[in-house]
Amino acid sequence: MSDAHGHGSDERPPAEFWEQMYAESGRRWSGRVNASTADVVRGLAPGRSLDLGCGEGGDVLWCAREGWDAVGVDISPTAVQRGTEAAAAEGLGDRARFVVGDLTTWQPDGQVDLVTASFLQSPVELSRGEIFRRFASYLAPGGRLVVVAHAAPPPWMSADHAGHAEFPTPASELAEIRLDGEGWTVEVAEVRRRAAVGPDGTHAELDDSVVVLRRG
Repeated sequence: MSDAHGHGSDERPPAEFWEQMYAESGRRWSGRVNASTADVVRGLAPGRSLDLGCGEGGDVLWCAREGWDAVGVDISPTAVQRGTEAAAAEGLGDRARFVVGDLTTWQPDGQVDLVTASFLQSPVELSRGEIFRRFASYLAPGGRLVVVAHAAPPPWMSADHAGHAEFPTPASELAEIRLDGEGWTVEVAEVRRRAAVGPDGTHAELDDSVVVLRRG
């Protein structure tokens, strides 16, 4: 998860980049579910869920607490290990599982009811549209693809970093995903605002691009 969109401003192989990012420091994220993701998923009938680029597993753990049979996939072994340890510490090991996998090649063992991707944005090459279409094909009828992305830079991001990052709109996300044909319904395509706390303790309201597509 990062603030860039995925067009390759960093030339390192993705596996090397993400593993180094996680391995060179302690836990990077809060462990809490993204509020925009939770708002969409809360109230859905639990089934099998799959989180793409799960990082340390905050969204996966939340889904498991909500009754989902939740799986998270990430390319970083360190991130996956942290998610696995967190699930075990909460006694969620039977409902929250983590897998090391490259999203361009890894595949689930059958259909799922929910595919989520929170901030699947990257400074190394990432074929987001292809990945979303690929995993949408594993959705059971009535299943949903939920994509949440940074729609604007947070105030604590440096101006230089923000100037080189790309922040998708709901319209650009739908154009990249391209699942608007027969059998797909766009349930949500909007920017939502949420409260957040930055690394330095700064409180702010952030904008998320939120897209939900339902398979017919």
